[in-house]
Amino acid sequence: MTSKTQNSILGFGFSSDRTEHCFLVTFPASQAKSAEIMISEHFHWKPEQEAPVDISFNNEDQQLKARLKRMVWEQIEEEVKAEFNRRLRAMGIKTGRWIKKGQVPVDRTLGKELILLAWAIEDADPALIPTAIRNWLGLAPEERWWLYTMTNAATGHAIKDRNRGWRKAVRFALTENPVMESVLRNRYSDFELTLSGR
Repeated sequence: MTSKTQNSILGFGFSSDRTEHCFLVTFPASQAKSAEIMISEHFHWKPEQEAPVDISFNNEDQQLKARLKRMVWEQIEEEVKAEFNRRLRAMGIKTGRWIKKGQVPVDRTLGKELILLAWAIEDADPALIPTAIRNWLGLAPEERWWLYTMTNAATGHAIKDRNRGWRKAVRFALTENPVMESVLRNRYSDFELTLSGR
């Protein structure tokens, strides 16, 4: 990847030179544990679009997908960052980081994976969040994309679809039956072999 391309990368792997489709993680100015982090999907990129995310049901350009209280977000942010950056490094793309306030763009495929995890924990018992993270890490990216696509088609709105249908099923699927350590090790080994071409 050229240095020009690298310089166009924002947040976690997003480049408007390649696509305008991305996800945005919006962090409020308030650092209160009850403050809400919003994750939205955007089909048209607007630089410097620090604006309130529209939560209407019919906006085709941007759709709010999940809202997490900061105290819930803080339980997943480091694991998600590590997972995304591991994959970005493997692809030769510069890594990203979360911020305290403002907006962080996320590549559309990584955004789908983030939303899937957010949906699993938005109404879960906080004690089950570590299990959800492990089960999420135990899924291959393609499995996360498929689950996102199925869930989004049926119950993808952040507010009106919360705790219904596929959203509820995702929560149960990821917060129960923790994946074994050996499964995680094998998944990372398979990923590394794929990248090396062996």
